[in-house]
Amino acid sequence: MRINKFLAQATGMSRRAADDAVTAGTVAINDQPVQPGQGVIDTDVVAFRGKQYTLADIAAITPVTVMLNKPTSYVVSRNGQGSMTVYDLLPAYYQQLKPIGRLDKESSGLLLLTNDGELAHELTHPSRHKIKRYEVTLNKPLQPLHRQMISEFGLQLEDGLSKLLLDRIEQDDLHWLITMHEGRNRQIRRTFESLGYAVTRLHRTQFGDYLLNDLPLGEHHKL
Repeated sequence: MRINKFLAQATGMSRRAADDAVTAGTVAINDQPVQPGQGVIDTDVVAFRGKQYTLADIAAITPVTVMLNKPTSYVVSRNGQGSMTVYDLLPAYYQQLKPIGRLDKESSGLLLLTNDGELAHELTHPSRHKIKRYEVTLNKPLQPLHRQMISEFGLQLEDGLSKLLLDRIEQDDLHWLITMHEGRNRQIRRTFESLGYAVTRLHRTQFGDYLLNDLPLGEHHKL
């Protein structure tokens, strides 16, 4: 098994994060430095962040994935630096699960947490083009020209082109359903801010095949 896939299954991190850990030199196999793409065999012992793992350990892991309806004011982090974290909403036996993607502090809605590195990879790798949907409220009505710019042409942000599919939720041009296939840091907020709007509510309702449906705010359930 390739080292990035091994670490993803052992720790729940994404393969991309596992590759970064290998490149940073924080991973060892049998007390020797690891090369990117190196394989792990049955007799190997992999050391990472003070813990040791083998292929037998991987086989014993039961994948667990939880969906949380995240409220605003909670950060998606273990260290809230004075703020409440999503882990404050979960029981102790889910504390080791890792989030798949992020929602910023003032955003709410569907958040997945898992120890399944394969699932995290499937949902977050850019090549998979997983659908994400958000309910968004703006501080003022969206002008037709700006809607066309966002949905048909896209807007150039500092980290690349941002193109969003917009559908009205209500007829006041304040409430929109946004569909996208990527999810760069604060992309929706930055897109509207570039045209002079502020997002006053951002609530995720779908991530890939997973739908929030009627899960109450602040509650979770195992998938």
